[in-house]
Amino acid sequence: MIKELDKDFSSLNEYIRQLDPSKIFILVDENSHNYCLPIMLPNLEIEVPFEVIEIEAGEENKTIETATQLWEIFSEMEADRKSLLINLGGGVITDLGGFVASTYKRGFRFVNVPTTLLSMCDASIGGKTGIDHQYLKNIIGTFALPEAIFFYPKFLETLKFEELRSGFAEMLKHGLIADEKHWNDLISIEKITPEFIEPYIQRSMEIKNEVVSKDFKEQNVRKTLNFGHTIGHAVESLFLKNGNLIPHGEAVAMGMICETHLALLCGLIEVDVSSVIISKIKRLFPYIDISEFKNAAIMDLMFNDKKNEDGNINFSLINSIGSCLFDQKVNAEHIILTLDFYKNMGKI
Repeated sequence: MIKELDKDFSSLNEYIRQLDPSKIFILVDENSHNYCLPIMLPNLEIEVPFEVIEIEAGEENKTIETATQLWEIFSEMEADRKSLLINLGGGVITDLGGFVASTYKRGFRFVNVPTTLLSMCDASIGGKTGIDHQYLKNIIGTFALPEAIFFYPKFLETLKFEELRSGFAEMLKHGLIADEKHWNDLISIEKITPEFIEPYIQRSMEIKNEVVSKDFKEQNVRKTLNFGHTIGHAVESLFLKNGNLIPHGEAVAMGMICETHLALLCGLIEVDVSSVIISKIKRLFPYIDISEFKNAAIMDLMFNDKKNEDGNINFSLINSIGSCLFDQKVNAEHIILTLDFYKNMGKI
């Protein structure tokens, strides 16, 4: 269930009453604790014991060490299978919270209350949970659906512009892979602000949910959601390894530029389609300088991608705006040409 919250959070309260949990845990990071919890907590009508658990913000904290700390807290607080975890935060919180809830005592219930655009339109939906390990993003995780997702667009007003823009990349991706009208609507907005974005959030969430509902365990069509992520994740991991984090959405935007060019090299789209997509993304997102990374290092990380099989790098590549193919095996020469294409963009 995906539901927009009203200002008094009555739908969430009613849902908790029906669920009748034994105890409630609310997982937050520093940001959602400071800016979102004060909005939600006064409106919650909780009649059972509850505990707020705060972790440090940032992708660098989505680790097995943090997960272990949370499992220890659950044990100390005597969490059981009737407990409920409310993940209040961005993608790190929903990924990590879903992971620890789905593994502690073989799983107890959790709901996601995403507070960022990225988590509303992507991370909170689909039942993928995970943590990073050895600089590989989400390499350890589970498939576990939240009991429900409640989103509150007013939370977007607490975000910095860079965080909004990061989430906007995933919205653009949804349009490119599945809905040409959604893409055209998004590239037509005047500027990336909560006011201009809000009318399109629901549709973006629907697109992801529709794809996931057809292929929960990512055996076929769900792989299209990885458009822009094969190269994007590799670059994001290299920056993470160097201790120089970049926003996930900016990495995805960079990945979509590269993988659009790759689709052109593979003969899946025409040059005019490629040019339009790349120019629109370039207008909205900053260039990421990857000149310090050798192509071989980027490709090594791509080979570690979870979607690969039999030593091949599998890409999801668009074959038109609003349509995407999965399991596209691409030769190394085309990948190198694509990485060089992007690096040369920075010299213009």
